[in-house]
Amino acid sequence: MAQQGVFARKPIADIIATQGGSRSSSRILGPFSIIAMGIGAIIGAGIFVLTGTAAALYAGPALVLSFVLAAVTCALVGLCYAELATLMPVQGSTYVYTYATLGELVAWMIGWDLILEYSVGVAAVASGWSAYFNRLLHQVGLGLPPQFLAATGEAITRADGSPGVAIANLPAAIILLLITALLVLGTRESARLNNVMVAVKLVVVLSFVVVGAAYVSPANWHPFIPANTGEFGHFGWSGILRGASVVFFAYIGFDAVSNCAQEARQPQRDMPIGILGSLGVSTVLYIAVVIVLTGLVPYPKLNVADPVAEGAQVIGLGWLSLLVELGALVGLTTVILVLLYGQSRIFASMANDGLLPPMFARIHPRLNTLWISQLVIGVGVAAVAATTPIDTLGQLVGAGTLFAFILVCIAVIHLRHREPDTPRSFRVPAVPWLPLLGIVACLGLLSGLSAHIWLRLGIWLVIGVAIYFAYGRFNSRLVGRT
Repeated sequence: MAQQGVFARKPIADIIATQGGSRSSSRILGPFSIIAMGIGAIIGAGIFVLTGTAAALYAGPALVLSFVLAAVTCALVGLCYAELATLMPVQGSTYVYTYATLGELVAWMIGWDLILEYSVGVAAVASGWSAYFNRLLHQVGLGLPPQFLAATGEAITRADGSPGVAIANLPAAIILLLITALLVLGTRESARLNNVMVAVKLVVVLSFVVVGAAYVSPANWHPFIPANTGEFGHFGWSGILRGASVVFFAYIGFDAVSNCAQEARQPQRDMPIGILGSLGVSTVLYIAVVIVLTGLVPYPKLNVADPVAEGAQVIGLGWLSLLVELGALVGLTTVILVLLYGQSRIFASMANDGLLPPMFARIHPRLNTLWISQLVIGVGVAAVAATTPIDTLGQLVGAGTLFAFILVCIAVIHLRHREPDTPRSFRVPAVPWLPLLGIVACLGLLSGLSAHIWLRLGIWLVIGVAIYFAYGRFNSRLVGRT
């Protein structure tokens, strides 16, 4: 194998032929289902959990500007995703786009990075689901023992008040296994359930915004931008930047929409609508919730695990508090569904290229789903969610996602230069300037993260490179021919 083979690029025609032309799931997703998949991935942990922490610790009422900054960054990247998803309507997302532009080694690294993003992200969301589920059980006089509600070994307080350690987070593991089973049964069934849950979630969010707006106290919005404490990232304009870097986790998952391309009825039309539509709807809802929430509760009091429920309690309507908790549970469920769905497609793409064992691309003869890939991912992530404390990894997931977004913007610029005559049903305007602006925006959000996050991401990528040179380069279908 020639050394330059490690950086060999896969032609777009080969990508479409090897994936789009192979037997795969049926094309049954229309634009509404794709938008619903995007909303299902985006509106979840961010709106129900992170808004309070970011407002209380970093930006105050100006958190609305943090969401706008994060949304503008995602919009710039979303345009790039839309062009690439219509140019290469196959599963694999950023991994495939990088393979066509920067070569196999970089593609493997971004695929490995996406494994981190999806696995840690979905495990974190499952832990949040577990907390809301137990809260609802308490509403009806039930509730699980504390030792089954936290990661293995974490300190807990037993029901009798004595200290102890947790055994495992069982609800988090169970919901992951149940959704995995649903995904194994079929994409059509999963999409239908997701559409219903997204509709419920939208009703809950809109109810909170409409009802809560009548109880807002404008005094809670002053000062709109709290004075900086003297430390970077704690209020002031640097706090808005840090807040944007933190709440960026709220947008993680919209890139998973690009994995629907191979199952979209008309990907050239449906994918841009799905990607940009879901991002637009979610952003409007995020901004509305933040405005109402910070108007209901003074921002220093929002550093709680359930800030939207806290806002509902201030209003004093018991039915609204219960509705918010139910909505949070449904919202987190849709995020889990879409992220598990997206990760199996990335595994399958890497397996088709020989970079992972071929079993990850195997399709069930009757169910027509990626059953082995889905089962391995579901069981593995369930084990992580049940046993591993993951509350400190939110920024790490955000860093990995921003790294992937930068490569998507680079891919658009590169392919416009390398293959300018290739037909594109959707084109990013003002190339290379808009993609370059997207790169700058991603780098700006990355600058708001702490140094130890960069270190952890670097360690993860080094491990990935080692695995590639131990397995991938010897089994690669592309490099093996160079």
